[in-house]
Amino acid sequence: MKMRNNLRRIRLWELAVTAVVMALPLIPTTPASKSFAFVGAAQAEEKKLDTSRLVSVGGDVTEIIYALGEESRLIARDTTSLYPEAALKLPNVGYMRALSPEGILAMNPTAIIAVEGSGPPEALTVLRNASVPFESVPNTFTRDGIIAKIDRVGALLGVSDKAKALEEKVAAGLDAAIADAEKRPEAERKRVLFILSAQNGRIMASGTGTAADGVIKLAGAINAVGVFPGYKPLTDEAIIEAKPDIILMMNRGDGAGTRNEDLLAQPAIALTPAGEKKAIIRMDGVYLLGFGPRTASAVRDLNAAIYGG
Repeated sequence: MKMRNNLRRIRLWELAVTAVVMALPLIPTTPASKSFAFVGAAQAEEKKLDTSRLVSVGGDVTEIIYALGEESRLIARDTTSLYPEAALKLPNVGYMRALSPEGILAMNPTAIIAVEGSGPPEALTVLRNASVPFESVPNTFTRDGIIAKIDRVGALLGVSDKAKALEEKVAAGLDAAIADAEKRPEAERKRVLFILSAQNGRIMASGTGTAADGVIKLAGAINAVGVFPGYKPLTDEAIIEAKPDIILMMNRGDGAGTRNEDLLAQPAIALTPAGEKKAIIRMDGVYLLGFGPRTASAVRDLNAAIYGG
């Protein structure tokens, strides 16, 4: 009985982390508009939201709220909000792309803040038509996108001064991490294949416009399959042609998911440079792909894991 309960908890945790990745919207990784911060702040100040009872949807949004020291406003969070650990004590309103308006409104919130990509659309329509203010936070997988996100959340909470201080701190960390990664000559940059899952031998990998694609580039590496948008299953031929030097995966941390030895046993993987060298990197999915206050550290850690140091 105890083993059955443990296996159930492992499976739920695995699904939650995978949900974080699949929940991230497919958005081109182009720099955010520099005018966005001003507009976002002005609009929020004009609305003067009551955020005393706040529901946060999106792990990055929740993490920013905690980083701003405004977590006392939170009354609930979504399934992808796994950090910091204290957030797990909040009631869970469900997966961000399968929201139930009834469940959220039953929490009696004064406002809802959700990251772009939340849904489904019909649920958002109900929430936007309710008497509770519903605000969206844009999300792009770039340095400027993170700063704009912090600015937007800070403005909605009415703590723009706090947000400005956090933006400066986060920007400084990102600029330093990105500058270090960019020192590496293009000819020396390694090709990285991000594998979301490998169930039943089927490799689901990241193309362009994803958080994985964004963080690989920030870390000074090349997306080995940056020829299609979003996440797609790869044929054996596509894997071999990609010639990845490194395979990057989320660290489940509990033995769940595909083991390295099983992945390396796949013929197509074995024929790649990464397979030949057994070069597999695993990192916490929320940390690696969150594009929030901790991304600078994630970029440095990924760069060090890829190139050593």
